Amino acid sequence: MKNLFFAACAALLFIACDKAKIDVKTSTGTDSIASEEWKPVDSATANKAWMEFATPGDMQKMLAKSDGVWSGENTMWMEDGGKPMTSTSTTTNKMIFGGRYQSSEHKGNFMGMPFEGMSITGYDNAKKKFVSTWIDNMGTGLMTMEGDWDASKKSIEFKGKMTDPTRPGKDCNMREVYTFVDDTHQTLKMYGPDSKTGKEYKTMEIKYTKIKSKPFQVKRFFCTFMILRKRFE
Repeated sequence: MKNLFFAACAALLFIACDKAKIDVKTSTGTDSIASEEWKPVDSATANKAWMEFATPGDMQKMLAKSDGVWSGENTMWMEDGGKPMTSTSTTTNKMIFGGRYQSSEHKGNFMGMPFEGMSITGYDNAKKKFVSTWIDNMGTGLMTMEGDWDASKKSIEFKGKMTDPTRPGKDCNMREVYTFVDDTHQTLKMYGPDSKTGKEYKTMEIKYTKIKSKPFQVKRFFCTFMILRKRFE
């Protein structure tokens, strides 16, 4: 059944991309796909590629180690060289879709106002890159990023773009460095453009400490304990 599913996905992708090729060639020719000849893929190769693309591996397992509840000590700078502002936050991580992505919910405060954010992080097996999206209650846009794993530093450097509301219709470049210090400590450093100069500076740093393991593990332990207790009563 699984092979049939991936074969169907491959077939749909082939049809969609072939249609895209036809549409592009009848357009202005500015699309990147128009500059190269489409190479057909046989069903066996396509099925194998989809299986590898959809199967969680070591990078997804590494993300799963961050599941649980984390406290955050936040430091923010509104401009380069500006006065730092501090606050606290709580982040809850949970792997979803069979261990393929990690959903994170963030809660805290920003300048005395309640703050909520949500991110989805995964590892794209085909691109060999980490991918991430971010939304929060302080805006109406979506930030998207891609990152590379540095084993020597135990960190992921994400690069991407987000809406710049001070320049309507424009995006600004963003960069994040996420470091896995150990099993219970992580750090996030975010960089963006200074509003006056446009030069990159560190806008935020968060020091995470794990305060709770996966909720379902605690529940499972409790259930097991109650079953054993009943047997020995």
